[in-house]
Amino acid sequence: MSKLAHRVESISPFHVMAILDKAKMLQASGEDVIHLEVGEPDFVTDSSVANAGIEAIQKHHTGYTSATGLPELKKTLSAYYKKQYQVDVSPERIIVTSGASGALLLLSSLLVNSDDNVLMPDPCYPCNRHFLIQVGAQAKLVETHSSQQFAIDLEQLSEYWDDKTSGLWLASPSNPTGAVLDQAYLETAFSKVSRLGGHLMVDEIYQGLVYEGEDMTALSISDDIFVINSFSKKFAMTGWRLGWAVVPEWAIEGATKLAQNLFISAPTVSQYAAVRALEDDVLVGCESRRQVLDKRRQFLLKELDRLGLPVVAPAQGAFYVFVDVSGITGNAMQWCLGLLDEYKVALTPGDDFGFHNSHKYVRFAYTCNEARLEEALKRIEQYMKRKDA
Repeated sequence: MSKLAHRVESISPFHVMAILDKAKMLQASGEDVIHLEVGEPDFVTDSSVANAGIEAIQKHHTGYTSATGLPELKKTLSAYYKKQYQVDVSPERIIVTSGASGALLLLSSLLVNSDDNVLMPDPCYPCNRHFLIQVGAQAKLVETHSSQQFAIDLEQLSEYWDDKTSGLWLASPSNPTGAVLDQAYLETAFSKVSRLGGHLMVDEIYQGLVYEGEDMTALSISDDIFVINSFSKKFAMTGWRLGWAVVPEWAIEGATKLAQNLFISAPTVSQYAAVRALEDDVLVGCESRRQVLDKRRQFLLKELDRLGLPVVAPAQGAFYVFVDVSGITGNAMQWCLGLLDEYKVALTPGDDFGFHNSHKYVRFAYTCNEARLEEALKRIEQYMKRKDA
């Protein structure tokens, strides 16, 4: 009898998918479920961007592009970095991918050998460690603490590093905490990693969704830092499945070979739409959405404080708030399941993002409007009172 590859056993399912599956079942039975679990706001792609995709189809632009991306899109992204962040990024260094997930798979294959490990903070985005499994490597999660905004203590970096460590992967803004790493931290990280002989990769897919602190790119520090990004979040293009990686010049040839073999090319229609997404009038709309998210963030932070639910990381960016629920439960996963079952509010348990004290935390995604957020918090308050009774 045929068997699955061993690596499949090493990949954990999203715990949030159990929440989402149950939420969908409840909705199908007519229940009013409020979704604060999935990282996808209730925004739709700008109509002019969607029309650019339609126009690409009408003009029969439906064949393969270059493996590294449509030249026009790469040039437009290069100009975007210059205008938005005053950073020179040559188009040749930009590798357009099938979502940021495609970029993560490409960089895993490009940078990490079998049996290597990569340092990441605990908590972090779970798929990062699963991409490493695909290349026979593993994540080495470093315990972090709320007192340090869940950032790795760089003074101890050499203690975590061993002869099998390939690099350090960070994210700013962070999923699940919403924390933003400042330039000084990233400069120190790059300096220390370079001295240890490794690479630094920074996940910037929530770039442009910063409310406190500096909205920057690690590319302003060095051309030798690897960066991934996506059109999903800031540009509200989740279903278009389009992202990119920026690599140093010395890595272009290797990245190109991998792109050719792994993907052939990213979705062509999506690439034509993305060119339109980077134009000034669409960027104005992106800024309007950022302001809407900021208002939701401020409302949520105020209400969580009123309910006595501690926010344990500075929610400076993305659209997440990381909350400590250990004062009311010893098991965040079971608390989330009970909340969904009894009061029809879906949240993400901390178990998805790491292992150290993950049972204490819950991620709130402020991805619905303020009226729905208000209703969700009313239900949570009722749930907390019932649990106390």
